[in-house]
Amino acid sequence: MKKEKANQIIDLLQERHPDAICELEFTSVYELLVATVLSAQTTDVKVNQATRKLFQVANTPEKMIELTPQEIKGYIKTLGLSNSKAGYVHELSLQLLEKYNGQVPQTIEELTLLSGVGRKTANVVLSVGFQIPSMAVDTHVKRLANRLGFSNTDNVLIIEEDLKRQIPKYRWILAHHLLIFHGRRVCKARNPECDACTLQSYCKYYKSNASKR
Repeated sequence: MKKEKANQIIDLLQERHPDAICELEFTSVYELLVATVLSAQTTDVKVNQATRKLFQVANTPEKMIELTPQEIKGYIKTLGLSNSKAGYVHELSLQLLEKYNGQVPQTIEELTLLSGVGRKTANVVLSVGFQIPSMAVDTHVKRLANRLGFSNTDNVLIIEEDLKRQIPKYRWILAHHLLIFHGRRVCKARNPECDACTLQSYCKYYKSNASKR
């Protein structure tokens, strides 16, 4: 895909979703990091419900390690994989204190060394927390990248590079939010609302299914 076409897609998405932002609630980069780790395989709404209570008690690495993993689990038990996530949050908080003086690092290499932090989480922290141009690929971004023709693979690393190559760097952060919003609201995994979508002329998925309608 040429950058001109990619820009046209981003422009249309921006018109459709002018309110596209990170929907996780946080007041510090540390809170964002924890919330993003907790967001795996669950919704931002549920994460926010859990972190509103958790962050009242522990919103810094120092305060978090005063809790046991079991106590952390008590605050996030409504989330999937709460056992593992509680352990990750406790361990990464300890790592931040031991290696980074309690500060969240600003490189993907350092972030992905933290407990429970994969590339997607690291990219979210870099882009949302530090405004460093990055492209986080979650399930929505992955789906739309393939449907719109940015990529043609299930490999998230390749999808990330495909998107970064075709979308201008200064629009990476915005594009990430726009793709997520469109995936949540319109281009859903099941029963996408194609008739209400302004990207029909760009969409491989729509064109391939048009004859079946």
